[in-house]
Amino acid sequence: MFVKDLPDEAGMLFIYPEPRQISMWMKNTFIPLDMIFIRADGRVAGISADAKPQSLAIIESTESVVAVLELKGGSAARLNIRKGAIAMHSFFGSSATK
Repeated sequence: MFVKDLPDEAGMLFIYPEPRQISMWMKNTFIPLDMIFIRADGRVAGISADAKPQSLAIIESTESVVAVLELKGGSAARLNIRKGAIAMHSFFGSSATK
């Protein structure tokens, strides 16, 4: 929240203790963000691209996930991140590489 700038190579990873459907909004965010919803196995479940700043619209995962990676708007397309891609982070362990 209250983010006014985000470098192209930076992001914010939100990790949840149990898989669940995630709902977010952009009320206190001042730049467009890509929200990448990630399953427990490290696979991308879905992407909400260019979420509108300061919007009260609810952005939801389409299935149970354990993490959301927020990147500067347009980053998912620029980096060719798509549904089914593998997120590489120690939280996801070795299962993401299988």
